[in-house]
Amino acid sequence: MKILSIVGARPQFIKIAPLVRAIKKRTQSSPSLIKHVIVHTGQHYDPQMSDVFFSELELPQADYGLGVGSGPHGRQTGLMLSMTERVLLEAVPDIVVVYGDTNSTVAGALASAKLNIPVAHLEAGLRSFNRHMPEEINRIVADHVCDLLLAPTPTAMKNLKMEALSPRSVFTGDIMYDAVLFYRELAKQRSQIGERLALKPHRYAIVTVHRAENTDDLNNLKTLLSIFNEIASPDLPLIFPIHPRTSQRIHDELSDWQPQPHLRLIEPVGYLDMLWLLDHAEMALTDSGGLQKEAFFLGCPCITLREETEWIETVQGGGNILTGTDRRKIRAAMTRWQALPKPRDHNFSDAATASFGHGDAAEHVLDALIHFLEGNDNTSTDTLPHDVMHLPPPLSRKRESGCG
Repeated sequence: MKILSIVGARPQFIKIAPLVRAIKKRTQSSPSLIKHVIVHTGQHYDPQMSDVFFSELELPQADYGLGVGSGPHGRQTGLMLSMTERVLLEAVPDIVVVYGDTNSTVAGALASAKLNIPVAHLEAGLRSFNRHMPEEINRIVADHVCDLLLAPTPTAMKNLKMEALSPRSVFTGDIMYDAVLFYRELAKQRSQIGERLALKPHRYAIVTVHRAENTDDLNNLKTLLSIFNEIASPDLPLIFPIHPRTSQRIHDELSDWQPQPHLRLIEPVGYLDMLWLLDHAEMALTDSGGLQKEAFFLGCPCITLREETEWIETVQGGGNILTGTDRRKIRAAMTRWQALPKPRDHNFSDAATASFGHGDAAEHVLDALIHFLEGNDNTSTDTLPHDVMHLPPPLSRKRESGCG
């Protein structure tokens, strides 16, 4: 059996790591049982956004590196689609797995579908219900062309049901929860970022900004940078690992802006360093979907600098407050989090388990992939979620004459 995974961005490197470990564990006695091919599109090509993650997560070198790089959505997605198609024709996988909501995701899903290769979407069913977000379009398109939809939460399953996609859907739990639980201890042992930055645990906050709605909209970016300068203080310095997109935008459009001394801009950090920073922060302010979850899993209160979230469970579980770029709302959220006892003695683990599973999503994902390809007769169902038991065959994709 040949599984081909398509990744290209930081969150996808994190998501694939537990699946790599699950496949390795499953094939220890029979290495030829599953061949796992990894395609790296190069959507994140900066070593600090790519190479460091492969190294820290102990991922095997990608079998194919497309080196697509950055660019406008249409150009980037089109180039990925063309190059991915050639890889698929050469590799001939039994099933393709795409991850999350990036341009790599939608390109991989479309290329597979057009070649009649079964394709699974890991992290299916997420909806922010904001179609101005490129990520939302990518999610919707991927879900509607994929054969197997691997949903991380019950909410995602409900979203898929509303779109008449239940027959293709499987609840697996969240594979990023697997990653956080596994790598948290490694971060404590290996990360030295606290010492390098001379940080006092629970006496700083983490800030990240990279979403198009906050970087491409110059007013939003100016507002956020102004707010960060206002709220950073000796008692609560803000650590701001700055995304290359955000850095370039500031350089090009806001060259006169300067951070005040307690707003500490640093280069992007690796996964283990970010887990350590979140694990020891008083709070996080972010527009990242992945960081919202990682903060939630680690018990770090979060302020999401967006009007909505695809991870509504973090809000319902009491660990996340949505503020957008509203000064008043951001300050009110900070006041609420700063009123919590210190050092923080709270966590959101019960809420996390209720929504995101038990940290064994990778095993369920692998079971679902095997079951999808081999059927009930050849696959043990002892450990499968009940939703997996009656998966449909791949979608019928008969070629029609005249189609481009």
